[in-house]
Amino acid sequence: MSLSKHLVVFNHVLTKGINRDGKYYLDGLSAWHDVDGYTCYLGYQDLVMTLFFHGRFAYDYQKRLTYNDFNSLIDNCFRQLNQR
Repeated sequence: MSLSKHLVVFNHVLTKGINRDGKYYLDGLSAWHDVDGYTCYLGYQDLVMTLFFHGRFAYDYQKRLTYNDFNSLIDNCFRQLNQR
């Protein structure tokens, strides 16, 4: 797991996604942050990944399959961004 990879995808969703009520949506992912910007979130189905200040992170999800699909989606998105 590479936190920097997740931050790159987070930024991509924020810059290219559609904003609805403070969350940005793109290709099945959602991204948002708290008021001060120190805590960021990436969402996918029933999963929320919390990206804390100073490089810490946490996952909250119901199904292990969702976690696996999320990581595959992150990997694919990151790979596509690096091919540009």
